[in-house]
Formats: sequence, C-alpha cells, structure tokens
Amino acid sequence: MSDYAKDVLVETEWLEQHLDDENVRIVEVDENPALYADAHIPGAIGFDWKKDLQDQVKRDFLGPEAFGELLGSRGISDEHTIVLYGDRNNWFAAYTYWYLKYYGHQDVKLLNGPREKWIAEDRATTAEVASYEPQSFIAQPGDESIRARRDEVLAALGQDVNLVDVRSPQEFSGELISMAGYEQEGAQRGGHIPGAASVPWAQAVKEDGTFKTADELRELYTGKGVIDGGAPIIAYCRIGERSAHTWFVLHELLGQDDVKNYDGSWTEWGSMVGVPVEKDVS
Repeated sequence: MSDYAKDVLVETEWLEQHLDDENVRIVEVDENPALYADAHIPGAIGFDWKKDLQDQVKRDFLGPEAFGELLGSRGISDEHTIVLYGDRNNWFAAYTYWYLKYYGHQDVKLLNGPREKWIAEDRATTAEVASYEPQSFIAQPGDESIRARRDEVLAALGQDVNLVDVRSPQEFSGELISMAGYEQEGAQRGGHIPGAASVPWAQAVKEDGTFKTADELRELYTGKGVIDGGAPIIAYCRIGERSAHTWFVLHELLGQDDVKNYDGSWTEWGSMVGVPVEKDVS
C-alpha cells in the first residue's frame, strides 16, 4: 500500500487477523441492507444506509449529535479504529468513510475489496448480530472542506474547478434518467452538469473490487482532465455514494488536497429549476 498517498486500506488477511481486536470495530454498510442478515464478517456492526444514516424527514444525513449517538449506541467510540466494507465494491462503505471523515473521525479504514471478496476467499462469516456495550462517540462540526453544496457547484461553473461525473455513460448523456428500484434517486431531467468529465467510478477498481495501483489511478484521472495541477475537484453521482468512492480515490489514495463530494448530486441538480444541464458527450 506504500504507493498510495495515505494508509487508509486494509487487506482481507489483515482484517482476519484482527477480528478479536478490541481496538477495532468492523462496520458493514450495503446498498442492499438485507445482505448483513444473511452473512457478515464476525463481529461486524451493520448499518442500514437508508434507515440509520439518513435523516428520516428531510433529504440529508444525520447531524453531528444524532450521528454520535448512533455510533455510540452501537458500541463505537472515538478511540476505535473503524474498518468499513460492503457490497457493490464498497459504494456505501466509501460513503460512510467520507461521512466519518466529515464528522472528524480520523482513524478509519476501508477494506480493499467488497464483502464478495471476503466470501469468495472462504473466510469466516456469521449471521449473528454483533452487540457491544454503548460507548461515547463525539462527532465534530462538519468539515465543509470535503463537502460541496449546490450553490458552490453552481458558482464553480466556468471557473477553475474540475467537475467529475462518476455515473454510467448512459446517465451522463441523459439517455438514462431513472432506474427501476432506485426511486429515491429520481430526477426530473437527464444529463450532466456543464463541463463535467465522465469517469465512471468502477474504472478505479479491478475485477475483484480492489483498487488499481496509484500509477494506474493517476493516469486515469489525469488523462480525463480531473487531476489538472492544483485545481479543485468536485465529484458527483446520483445521491453521493458512488462519488464518495471516487472522492476516496482522489483524496485519500492519490492525495489530492482539494476534493469535495457533492452528495446532493444529480437527484438534486436534475430537479432544480433553472440550473444549466448538458447532454453533449463529445
């Protein structure tokens, strides 16, 4: 892992050796939360990204007090090393990583590879729900240096800011507006934010869901104009989970200082009145 900018990944072998480490809390966050009940890494705490990690009234994630209460109630303290993993090549695990960083928890890692990799390697799983004594977790004020909001994105148009759309080419072109089963990600219009580069998030990983080398990743994002000197970068998708994965690659693995995740993403942008939209993919 020495070729990456930061020590933020752990391998399956390392995690297997730390299953009983009291200083470590393993957390599974899946796009399909039902998977946790079927099988998970022993000792892993399961979070439902819709029910646990999102405000149930407004479209936003939890405030710092509620977030701290959630983690503390599940046995996670400020002192724990948190290791995250999940399905879909760690979409929501990366989102939760970004979420934890936003609220100031520094000792957090991402498993290099999704739950499918752990299972494919025939490592231990269980259906037993992990239970720990409540702990104290104090969330810090949100770190706005890693989160972009709609007004900032609008102000960035035509400026020295590199936007990267990490959705599929069909979403980027506007050919695909909505997807069955993803009603919570609906938008009124298809297309992309003007000036955005199209770099689908999955181009950053290998077939088994582990990350490509730092050199391969740097070549990918430099070639698409995303990494361009010291220009700020804003990543987006539909609701912020795939773009959190790309934020992780750019900010944590490649060490780009000024990278933000626009978690409002296309669900917000594609439904706002009067904002510019492009469909040109040339």
